[in-house]
Amino acid sequence: MGKRIRVGIIGVGNCFAGLVQGIEYYRRNSGSPIIGVMHEDIGGYRIFDIDFVSAFDVAENKIGRRLDEAIYQPPNCVDWLPEVPMINAIVREAPILDGVGVYVEKMIKPVKQTKTPEELRKEIIKELNDTGTEMLINYLPVGSEKAVRYWSNIALEANVGLINCMPVFIASDKQWVSKFEKRGLPVIGDDIKGQVGATILNRVLAKLCDDRGTVIDQMYQINVGGNTDFANMIERSRLASKKISKTEAVQSQLRQRLGEDRIYVGPSDFLPFLGNTKICYINIKGRMFADRSFEIECKLTVDDKSNSAGIAVDAIRCLKLAFDRGVGGVLTSPSAYLMKHPPIQYSDAEAKILMEKFIAGEIER
Repeated sequence: MGKRIRVGIIGVGNCFAGLVQGIEYYRRNSGSPIIGVMHEDIGGYRIFDIDFVSAFDVAENKIGRRLDEAIYQPPNCVDWLPEVPMINAIVREAPILDGVGVYVEKMIKPVKQTKTPEELRKEIIKELNDTGTEMLINYLPVGSEKAVRYWSNIALEANVGLINCMPVFIASDKQWVSKFEKRGLPVIGDDIKGQVGATILNRVLAKLCDDRGTVIDQMYQINVGGNTDFANMIERSRLASKKISKTEAVQSQLRQRLGEDRIYVGPSDFLPFLGNTKICYINIKGRMFADRSFEIECKLTVDDKSNSAGIAVDAIRCLKLAFDRGVGGVLTSPSAYLMKHPPIQYSDAEAKILMEKFIAGEIER
């Protein structure tokens, strides 16, 4: 057996269920090309070199279960495979903090906590050390500001890397980046992009219009879905950082920013019968030569969890490369290619080139 990547999971929800089932899908279909990753081999690592060795959640029906069983517990609804091979990792209790919104609380049964966050912190760090976890991947719900900071501090104290898939700004915050740099720990973030998702599609269309010399007068992106992510996001008070992340991802592609009253980019509603299907509507109105108007209207329908799983596979392998190379702090190129709110925004074409250079070892980060 070659080198392995030992990963810990914060939040055993649909995103992680899709990641596990997707890797197993390709293991069972070994002759199929692996769609949705930069390369089948990144720095000597394939997707089958990833081991999930620790996991943490707040749901009563997941804590104490083996990880391969926990991913099928409701309200998870990713069912691409009827089962996956045994994963020995046991889901441990995490502090709830602000990680459960009022709507999601009705869909899951949070564990009745008898330990303080500080008591749990000691247990979590011991679990990370005992299992040899090298990195944590954060799948906490949108709006979990306190919880994400709690886990970022856990990563620093336990001496593990961090992939922040959520729109609480860690990798794009200079103070947090400095902390990871001082510990020599790599971090990728913030807020994972989809393979072909609403944000990436909106960015490309906006940049196309901008590069072709048109003037965009107004633009909106509306998203609906049926999983717990969307149930969580109908609690508007949890959306501040998410809206910043999605809006800046699009605004960054324009030479002249749109006024706040002329752009809307964000989640819109929860339709439970959609399950993991996400539907996005994008509309762009603008003017071309001689002030003649044009309008782009498009619809994207996608499996929300398939959209992020391949991106997470690349992020995991890039973080492992940074460990191998002794690089700490934020990985700016992978963050720009893989995340909506990286510390430096590039066009997606530029970010892809930089990502390739990072993988090849031509640039440090």
